[in-house]
Amino acid sequence: MKDYDDYIARLRQFPRLFDQTISHMRKGIEHGLMPPRFLLEKVVTQSASIITASPETSPYAKPLEKLPKTFSETDQKRIRQELLSAVRDSINPAYARFTTFVKEEYAPKGRTDVGLWSLPNGTPRYEKNVRRQTTTSLTAEEIHKIGTREVARIEKEMLVIARKQGFKNLKTFNASNDKNKELRAKSRQHMLGLYRLHIDNMYLKLPQLFGRLPKAKVDVMQVEEFREKEASGAQYQQGTPDGSRPGHVMVNTSDAQSRKIINIESTAYHEGVPGHHLQISIAQELPTLPPFRQQGGYTSYVEGWALYSERLGKEVGFYRDPYSDYGRLQDEMLRAIRLVVDTGLHSKKWTREQVVTYFHDHSAIDEVEVQAETDRYIVMPGQALGYKIGQLKILELREKSKKALGTKFDIREFHDEILGAGALPMNVLEQRIERWIAVKRKP
Repeated sequence: MKDYDDYIARLRQFPRLFDQTISHMRKGIEHGLMPPRFLLEKVVTQSASIITASPETSPYAKPLEKLPKTFSETDQKRIRQELLSAVRDSINPAYARFTTFVKEEYAPKGRTDVGLWSLPNGTPRYEKNVRRQTTTSLTAEEIHKIGTREVARIEKEMLVIARKQGFKNLKTFNASNDKNKELRAKSRQHMLGLYRLHIDNMYLKLPQLFGRLPKAKVDVMQVEEFREKEASGAQYQQGTPDGSRPGHVMVNTSDAQSRKIINIESTAYHEGVPGHHLQISIAQELPTLPPFRQQGGYTSYVEGWALYSERLGKEVGFYRDPYSDYGRLQDEMLRAIRLVVDTGLHSKKWTREQVVTYFHDHSAIDEVEVQAETDRYIVMPGQALGYKIGQLKILELREKSKKALGTKFDIREFHDEILGAGALPMNVLEQRIERWIAVKRKP
């Protein structure tokens, strides 16, 4: 019961939180540190949607659907009344004031140039973001060049698959895939079943790749309906350190029959095992790590590992369906494109139209996703760089280890070493692997 009372108390503090947020936003106006205007206009729409719902149907009232049956009728009635009162008297008025502020005062002052370069000290701001997100010393220019090389390499691998299926180029193969109903989900349950199948099959192969395995289990669940519209295709929610709640791979199954299934296999490995679930669960179970390290994370490490994990499925004999292998390459292509367009936007003064054009020239990503991805890079400069840079660093360290150790190299030991200290910055991870190599080379 205390959890519900604490939740209600937090809801009543929302007006204070919004007032503090508005105060900081006014300081941003004063110093010229403003987000792009077109994004702020979307904030108005999103914020207004919260207050159009009645208190009973508000997302903040969702906990009422799971009131424990052990609570007495009197307690249930009290909690329901107090929670709905907090939504009606605190949450909705706070959102209403915030919506008005953004619409009338903040959004009109949003910047029209979307790149970070357009802010005061924009170029050094972005370079700092690049270092923080990748945990490397790479510059924006270096990353841009890496991205263009990776895009070209992946396109060649994709073309090999397309030609084996009887197509001369990627454009005609992608067009055929769009029309192929066999490559789309049949239902919500069909999608969930495919995720479970790939994760279950991968579990059987994990002993070939790892010495240390997680104790925590993982379940596949569908994204809650109230957030399907904004949710990504799939995401991972970690379980509790004590294992009382398993990790969850949350799958967006909305409009299932319009969704392609060719990337489900790679996404299952990315979000489940040997990706996020395995890495995060092992970190939580390492007995010598303090809690802040068990729960810590760096984008380049966490997402770099998950992207690296997609390829491990191929190494143990999966992606038997060429279309799934093509889906894997499409997913890797997205991460490579990010290196090019993120640095293009914020360092090379690319326009939004240039980003969209680059996406269409080098991928078969649907227009809706292209627009959403572009918004993401504008909102979070540098964040999307971590995936590919982290993956490439892990691959580099693996090749370095194989070359240095020769017959002494064991892929299971290498992976255990990568995962054995929790999430690390890439430069620290490199030092860790170098020490491991030195120890292994001793007679």
